[in-house]
Amino acid sequence: MIENVVIIGSGNLATQLALALTGKGIQVKQVFSRTLDSAKELAQKVNAEFTNDLSGLMTDADLYIISVKDSAIEEVLQNLSLNKNCLIVHTAGSISMDILSRYTNNYGVFYPLQSFSKSRKANFSKIPICIEANNTSSLQKLQDLAETLSPSVQLVDSDQRKNLHLAAVFVNNFVNHLYVIGSEILQDKNLNFNLLKPMILETALKVESLSPIVAQTGPAIRNDQSVIGAQLKLLQKFPEFQKIYSFVTESIYHIHQKQPNDLL
Repeated sequence: MIENVVIIGSGNLATQLALALTGKGIQVKQVFSRTLDSAKELAQKVNAEFTNDLSGLMTDADLYIISVKDSAIEEVLQNLSLNKNCLIVHTAGSISMDILSRYTNNYGVFYPLQSFSKSRKANFSKIPICIEANNTSSLQKLQDLAETLSPSVQLVDSDQRKNLHLAAVFVNNFVNHLYVIGSEILQDKNLNFNLLKPMILETALKVESLSPIVAQTGPAIRNDQSVIGAQLKLLQKFPEFQKIYSFVTESIYHIHQKQPNDLL
């Protein structure tokens, strides 16, 4: 069983994962960050030691969790001084598990599928955790650990996880960018973004009972050229937003043209 961990990283996911594990009785023994102040800040929240020196990591932890930006994972691995039997995982959605294979005999992925912020406490009981490992023993350990945090634990291989992460970029990062655009359009006319929040929440709730294709509404699905033309004119002072509006409108229309009538 995994009773203690070392967290390598101090960003959004690392912070929320450290807090969640501590809350379930899993000891965070040490936190690493390139910036000592960042390591200290997180370590103090979970009563752990901290360091900004990878060569100074504790060598007796049950699990080492690498939770840094994707481009930094290889650099972290190259600077570890751990024995070859340590269990090491990363938390990246788009990086193969095999990146760990040259550095340890026991490795895997521990990927909570959610958008995290340091300042907003994550409820892991509602977050799917996708796991993968290179051997049965490591997989069982990761599954047991994941199940202490969430009732939704999925075995997802690296290829599946890359596509899952891609889908998440569309439904989370891209959608949030559209919120930013909506907010700028409203600010230009001295309107408050709060006016849109009930609609945003309703749209999110709809897909709990309806498929996204059925939940779609708006002028694009109806090909209402009168409304579409008028809205494009309103966006004349925002040429980049015009491009996005036109592209997404066309995409919505063509996708729905391909659907059987009984789905629409």
